[in-house]
Amino acid sequence: MTHATATTFGQLPAIRIAAPDGAQAIVTLYGAHLVSWTGADGNEGMFLSTQSAMDGSKAIRGGVPVIFPQFAERGAGMRHGFARVSTWELAGSGLDGGTAWAEFALAPRMLAEPVRQAWPHDFALLLRVAVCANELAMTLTVRNEGSMPFPFSAALHTYYLVPDVCEVRIEGISSDEISIIDKLDKVYPHVTGRATLATGERTLLLEQGGFLDAVVWNPGALDTAALSDMADDEYKRFVCIEPALLEPHTLAPGQAWTGNYRVS
Repeated sequence: MTHATATTFGQLPAIRIAAPDGAQAIVTLYGAHLVSWTGADGNEGMFLSTQSAMDGSKAIRGGVPVIFPQFAERGAGMRHGFARVSTWELAGSGLDGGTAWAEFALAPRMLAEPVRQAWPHDFALLLRVAVCANELAMTLTVRNEGSMPFPFSAALHTYYLVPDVCEVRIEGISSDEISIIDKLDKVYPHVTGRATLATGERTLLLEQGGFLDAVVWNPGALDTAALSDMADDEYKRFVCIEPALLEPHTLAPGQAWTGNYRVS
């Protein structure tokens, strides 16, 4: 089995990353968006809305959107930034031991002109996705390739598939256990970097580095009903736990920043 192969997901060109042990991930070139992750045990780890557009007309609802260079409305630019609605390119792939990986790149030349004008910095983004056994590792690298410093925020907006959001227990992000009764949208600054997500069926270990904060989100019934790209009852099937760098980080010319996220 080839470790990285071209495929389509919905109507979008995508790359399937497959490890020898059966672990695999699918990443669309639109947004370098991880839309599926199955461990060697065959269990799907990512939620994807049945109502999400899969044609590149708008951001994908579910999986792992790459948030850059702005988080939500925390800035004057596009909500959650342009990375998740830009088309990336495959920059490389390989097999290290039993781990299959692929890297996706985004550069200014690949942006739509209005986006380029709104955020005129010279940057390079690289997302590495690796799978092996029941483990997913993602690394986001931001490099300043210009002559002027620029500030940015970033996050990996991960939608975890769960049997029932009311059964979810999250530990390690705050001093208290987090459970979800209704809508929850909360920022946790300066997290320790290790957390667990217990879904009732299994427990995932979540480890982050470089990302200083975490965000936990579920829209609840009322907000979900107002979302055109989500079925009314789909809020029950996911929780978002996002490693995030919320306070804008200023990158000097020639410098790079890296954020890591490992799920096992």
